[in-house]
Amino acid sequence: MALLTGVFALAGCTGSSGGGTTSSSPHSGSSGSGPASSAPHAPKINPLTGKAPSKHPVIAVKIEDTALGRPQVGTNKADIVYVEAVEGGLTRLMAIFNTNLPHVEPVRSVRPSDPELALQFGHIIFVASGGSPAGIAPLNKSPLHKLIGDDGGPEFSRDPNRAAPENEVVNLGTVAKKVKGPTAKSVGLTWSAKKPAGQTTSGGLVQTQVGGTAVTFRWNAKTHRYVRVIDGAVQHTANGDVISTPNVIVQFCQVTTYAKDTDVNGNPAQYTHTVGSGRAVVFRDGRRIEGTWSRKSVNDGTTLKTKNGKTIPLSPGGAWFVLAKTGAPLK
Repeated sequence: MALLTGVFALAGCTGSSGGGTTSSSPHSGSSGSGPASSAPHAPKINPLTGKAPSKHPVIAVKIEDTALGRPQVGTNKADIVYVEAVEGGLTRLMAIFNTNLPHVEPVRSVRPSDPELALQFGHIIFVASGGSPAGIAPLNKSPLHKLIGDDGGPEFSRDPNRAAPENEVVNLGTVAKKVKGPTAKSVGLTWSAKKPAGQTTSGGLVQTQVGGTAVTFRWNAKTHRYVRVIDGAVQHTANGDVISTPNVIVQFCQVTTYAKDTDVNGNPAQYTHTVGSGRAVVFRDGRRIEGTWSRKSVNDGTTLKTKNGKTIPLSPGGAWFVLAKTGAPLK
């Protein structure tokens, strides 16, 4: 299939310093124009969060994002989370774990565009409950290390307090012991605790739409994080933790119908194209920065720049990417 040839390629946390700012580029090494031996070395950081590096492998997990799957388990422990459109106007999450390897629930099925999105992190471990034949075919053909819950294994279990299929649990600690996957690599993101210079506007509220689903985040000045809100209610995980992030990036993408993959009601899957370029709006520190995103190929990461071509740094601590269709509303 033509889609599969372009279907196969993101990663952050900085070492702490007493005050000042902390920043990182996607590349490691010394800074300055002098010899490498005399230049100070930049602190090594996790390219997925801008904070402390992790020796864990990078693991992507598909997570239910409807009311039937709430409260979720482990979502707040992810470094990067993507909100993507599926069939029938609904959304699903792809959560990227590296710093922490928690139990995650509910694990759900893969979609055709997932390998394209995940491969920017490398040939990482990909966890899903399963998928339709057409939906799982791109994953089977990709170099990702897939683990499918429906195939069984000690890393998977069922929550007796929930109804299937929204009750599958995966233990990522067990996954990491079972499968040898790569650690975090640069995915094009830059991190800095220093608020970006240049033109910004008020960004205390993020309101957009993915498929037919409203996606909302509100800035909390006390915690310095954006809190996820659904139908007016702050979202919590099963243990009571607030689901929040220091950065929200609304990434406008081409979204097309993938007619080969339909649900039981005949609704076709939606294919979100994350290779290319388009509009991006970054929300951090309660401010809004207009810019663009760019990703050259399936093996490349995603860069975020202002309209003037300057890199937009993210606040250390991870991010949520909202993959909205080009032209979707953003208030």
